[in-house]
Amino acid sequence: MKISLGPLLYYWPKQKVEDFYQQAITSEADIIYLGETVCSKRRELKSRDWIELAKALEGQGKEIILSSMALLEAPSEVKVLRQLCENGVVSLEANDVGAIQLLSESKLPFICGPAINCYNASVIKLFVNKGMQRWVMPVELSRDWLAKTLTDCEDLGIRSQFEVEVFAHGFMPLAYSARCFTARSENKGKDDCELCCIKYPNGRITTTQEGQQVFILNGIQTQSGYCYNLLNDLPSMQGMVDIARISPTGSESFATVQQFRDALNGQVNYLPLDSKECNGFWHQIAGLEKH
Repeated sequence: MKISLGPLLYYWPKQKVEDFYQQAITSEADIIYLGETVCSKRRELKSRDWIELAKALEGQGKEIILSSMALLEAPSEVKVLRQLCENGVVSLEANDVGAIQLLSESKLPFICGPAINCYNASVIKLFVNKGMQRWVMPVELSRDWLAKTLTDCEDLGIRSQFEVEVFAHGFMPLAYSARCFTARSENKGKDDCELCCIKYPNGRITTTQEGQQVFILNGIQTQSGYCYNLLNDLPSMQGMVDIARISPTGSESFATVQQFRDALNGQVNYLPLDSKECNGFWHQIAGLEKH
């Protein structure tokens, strides 16, 4: 099983982003995803910067993938999407069906990202026929759902035509909205947000009246309040999952990558989840629960 570093979901200064990926290239990750997937106003790195970064990292022993936006709202964003599709160097993770259409028209292979509602074998077959080479399972699906879906893919004769990637560690993207929740939390409008999300390098925590950390606000994205951690569930992925994804939160993510690598090599025993970790979705129970 391989390990991937998913696209950065937060808004960091350009230098911090570049430093992070210089560390990433020497990490135990096999695959590195690059690009802005949340908000087009986050322009510390523009599309051409992400493409140049992909070119710089390509050929250094890692598979490099560019990731597209999950919610397109303006013609300018479609223009950026076309630039990413036509980068000519690396494959694209499509997080919007529009990206799949553009890539299919150009006969380019792609990865189906977790933001796309791809829940069954029939949709997977449709995307395989359009050029999908890897399916990143939506974060809320379970191991049992995955097993049934892959059995259905066997019946359709397509199981060998794509890889399976699972979001295995990080704060899960649960929903997207045309509104910016981070701006709203500071009483700002989306058009006058002043890029305030750069003040929250891991999003803005939202708690219930009882003090439970239930969600994280990350621009237009709502994330899980607890960190999803499938480290102990890696054995249950064998034979089904090709890639386990670590979603970056900072330089500490490299220690997580190493921990997953050690676990895959049989060097880590069961580690109980802490009070702010969860693995519920994988076990088909409430997402914030622990199994």
